[in-house]
Amino acid sequence: MASSDIRECYGETEVEKPMLQHKSSSPEPLSSLLEDTLSDGSLPYFQRLRRATWIELNVLFRLAAPAVVVYLLNNVISMSTQIFCGHLGNLELAAASLGNNGIQMFAYGLLLGMGSAVETLCGQAYGAHKYEMLGIYLQRSTVLLMATGILLTVIYAFCKPILLLLGETESIASAAALFVYGLIPQIFAYAANFPIQKFLQAQSIVFPSAYISAATIVVHLLLSWLVIYKLGWGLVGAALVLSFSWWVIVGAQFVYILVSQRCKHTWQGFSLQAFSGLYEFLKLSVASAVMLCLETWYYQIIVLIAGLLPNAEIALDALSVCMTIVGWVYMIAVGFNAAASVRVSNELGAGHPKSAAFSVVIVTLSSFIIALIFAILALILRHVMSYAFTGGSTVADAVSELSPYLAVSILLNGVQPVLSGVAVGCGWQAFVAYVNVGCYYLIGIPLGCVLGFKFDFGAKGIWSGMIGGTVMQTIILLYVTFRTDWVKEVDKARIRLDQWEDSKESLLTE
Repeated sequence: MASSDIRECYGETEVEKPMLQHKSSSPEPLSSLLEDTLSDGSLPYFQRLRRATWIELNVLFRLAAPAVVVYLLNNVISMSTQIFCGHLGNLELAAASLGNNGIQMFAYGLLLGMGSAVETLCGQAYGAHKYEMLGIYLQRSTVLLMATGILLTVIYAFCKPILLLLGETESIASAAALFVYGLIPQIFAYAANFPIQKFLQAQSIVFPSAYISAATIVVHLLLSWLVIYKLGWGLVGAALVLSFSWWVIVGAQFVYILVSQRCKHTWQGFSLQAFSGLYEFLKLSVASAVMLCLETWYYQIIVLIAGLLPNAEIALDALSVCMTIVGWVYMIAVGFNAAASVRVSNELGAGHPKSAAFSVVIVTLSSFIIALIFAILALILRHVMSYAFTGGSTVADAVSELSPYLAVSILLNGVQPVLSGVAVGCGWQAFVAYVNVGCYYLIGIPLGCVLGFKFDFGAKGIWSGMIGGTVMQTIILLYVTFRTDWVKEVDKARIRLDQWEDSKESLLTE
C-alpha cells in the first residue's frame, strides 16, 4: 500500500493490522479511533476524511504546541545568559557568544541527535504497548550519552587552543575558554535531559516539560543577576548558572517521572538491561546524531562563508539578522518535528498503517501553512524587521534585499524538519544522514561558494546555493515519505521491537 495513493491509504479496503501484544498490567492502550475512522467503509470518503482530519489535528496540536514552547523557552535560557554577559562588556559578550553558539552548540546538536534514537524506539514501543521497555531505552540512551559527554569534556578542556587555531585573538579565546569551562556540567545535563525529554514525548507527555522550562527561566534569571552582578563571578558565574539551570530541568523532569501515575508502567526502576544491547543502540544513536548535526550546522555555515566575502561586514550583519529570524521560526518547525516523530512512531508501533500515513499528511500540511504565514510576514515587514536588531539603515536595506531568500528558507523549514521527524519515527536516520551529506555538503555548499565567489553574487549567491541543497533534500524526503509502504513499516517496527525487547532484570523498583 503506497501512501502516494491517498485514497488507498485510508480507502475502502481494510488493511490487516499486526497485533502487538502487551502486558495485562499496562495502562489503557491509545485510542484507535483514527484508524477505525479511516477504515470505516460505511462512511462516505469525504466524511471519513473530515472526521479523521479533526481527530488528527486535535492530537497533533496538543503535542506540537507545548513542544514549541519547550524549545523556545530553552533557547531563551541560553540567550538570556548572553544578554547578561553583554552588559559586562564587549569582550564578555564575544566570549559568551563564542561559547554558546560555537562550542556549546556542537555539544547540543551531537547529544540531541544521539538522544533522538530514544524517540524512535520509545515511540514505537509505546504504540505497541510494550511500556516496560521505555524505561530500558531511556537508561540505555543515558549511559551512551554520558559516555559521549566524557569525550566532549576533552574538547571543552582544550577549547582555548582550538579557538586560537581557528584564528580568534588571545583575549577572546581566553575569555571564551573561561566561559566554556563553566559549561562542562551542562554537557552531562544535556546527556540526561534529551533521553528524558524523548521518553516523555513518546508518551505524549509534553505539558509538564513546558511548565518546568517556564519555571526554570525565572530561577535562571534571578540566579544570573545575583551571581553575575551582586557576587561578581562574571563569565564563570554566568556559565555555572546556565549549567545549573539545565540540571534543574533534568531533576524536575525525573522527579515527575518518579511520582507521576502516567509513567508508572513505563518507568519501573533502574535495570541492568541498560548496559545490554549498547552496540546496536549506539549505531542508531550515531546515525541520529549525524542526521541532526548535518542539518543544524548547515545554515550556520552560511555566516562562516559570508565572512570570507570582500567587505563582508554588512553582509554578515544582514545574514545574522536573517539567520536569527530563521532560527526563531525554526523552533516552531522543531515542535512539529517532535509531534511528527511521536505520531508516526506511536501509530507504527500500534500497527496502524493508515493512521501513520494520514498523520504524515496532516502534520506536513499544518507546518507548511504556518511557515507560509511567517514567510508572507517576512516579505511584508522586509523594510522594518531589521530595526529590532540594529538601527542602521544600511543593514535594513541589505536585509530587505535578502528577504525573498529568507521567505523561501522559512517555507522550506516548514516542511524539511517535519520530514526529518517522520524519518525519526520510522527509524530512517542512517538513510537521511546520507541524503543530507549529498544534498547539503556535496551540492548546496559548493554551489553556494561558486555563486557567491565565482559569479560575484555575494551573500545572495551563497544563500541561493544552500537553498538549492535544501530543496533537493526536501524533494527526496517528500518522494521517499509519500511512496512509503506503511504496512511494511509496521512490520519493520514489530521486528525491531521484538529484537530489542528482552527479559528485564530490575535492580531498583519504585
